[in-house]
Amino acid sequence: MPGSAPDPSLVPPAEQKERLRQEARRLGFTLFGTASVAPSQTHAIYQAWLERGYAGEMGYLQRHAPLKQDVRTLLPEAQTLVALGLNYNTPPPFPNSPAQARVSRYAQGTDYHDVLRSKLNALARFARDELGICGNSRSFVDSGPVLEREVAYQAGLGWFGKHSNLIHFPQGSWFFLAELLLPVALPPDAPFTRVDCGTCTRCIEACPTQAIVADRTVDARRCISYLTIELKGTIPPELRPGIGNWVFGCDVCQEVCPWNREAPVSTASELREGAEHFPEMLVEWMRLDDPAFRERFRKTPLWRTKRRGMLRNVAVALGNWGSPEALPALAQGVQDPEPLIRQHCAWALGQVGTPEAQELLAMAREQESDPDVLQELEQAEALIRSAPRTPSAP
Repeated sequence: MPGSAPDPSLVPPAEQKERLRQEARRLGFTLFGTASVAPSQTHAIYQAWLERGYAGEMGYLQRHAPLKQDVRTLLPEAQTLVALGLNYNTPPPFPNSPAQARVSRYAQGTDYHDVLRSKLNALARFARDELGICGNSRSFVDSGPVLEREVAYQAGLGWFGKHSNLIHFPQGSWFFLAELLLPVALPPDAPFTRVDCGTCTRCIEACPTQAIVADRTVDARRCISYLTIELKGTIPPELRPGIGNWVFGCDVCQEVCPWNREAPVSTASELREGAEHFPEMLVEWMRLDDPAFRERFRKTPLWRTKRRGMLRNVAVALGNWGSPEALPALAQGVQDPEPLIRQHCAWALGQVGTPEAQELLAMAREQESDPDVLQELEQAEALIRSAPRTPSAP
């Protein structure tokens, strides 16, 4: 018909890709690249990592492993993988005081899964309605069974840093990665091969728990992000001191990375909603009951730990602070209904180590019946008894 719009299915693939790139940029994605669908080139490395036990209790990674061999198991008609990155970098929101709860930059506002899924859905609609890319598509944030760093590398977005995060030149590593599977062949980008980490080992040396066990290999069982988020039970005592005051995630390896020195600040304002609550004091978080925790964190990434996991982490941070000012909060925590919280508060009281802390431990032991908590109480009391006493002034 005269005056009707041209058939979008006639848009050449190169133009489809460019218009898709422009729309992704309009939606707020910082990085964009495409890769042809093919079997994974790093799956054997990933499988070997799993077999070494480095995934810890993240059983879903083992269950998803077969699906990660080829994305066509997720969408048989897929021909192109669109790799996307969204910058979440913000300056540290407050001085690093040991009395304050420290949270990874990505988790200080709205849950990024919701933000990215909304953007991915909008991009998929654009591909269908404006570019004529019909048929099924699928999108993934980090919870999907896709080897997302390999996809990003193949699409030209960056290389694997020694801390195992993807690094983009020149924008650094403060990125969420996401993927969109499309049933059409778009021109692929070349893999990123221009720059790497060279001889730099700052991330390996700076890791507080020595979780980076080799170049580009992380033992998640030692990683602070794993310990404070994915691990559901007891944090190993030997790793607790290295956690410092991190209560959700960790940014150390990225903070020391030279490629992040001039990393741009994120303009994604929707990620920052709720971040005005920071900084917050550790002693205040120990007072959160279930309704207060739900109200404060239910729309944020911190919801993942649930109250028992978060207050477990807070107890460890209070113990690492080691100040008598933590005693009122720990006195409350050692009486908490959750044994996991009581257990870690017992350890923290041992780290404070004052006569008042010893008295609180003795009182808690008289009322305790959980064997794991009792063991932690007894060990904390023994630690205080064995500590050298400072002589009194004459």
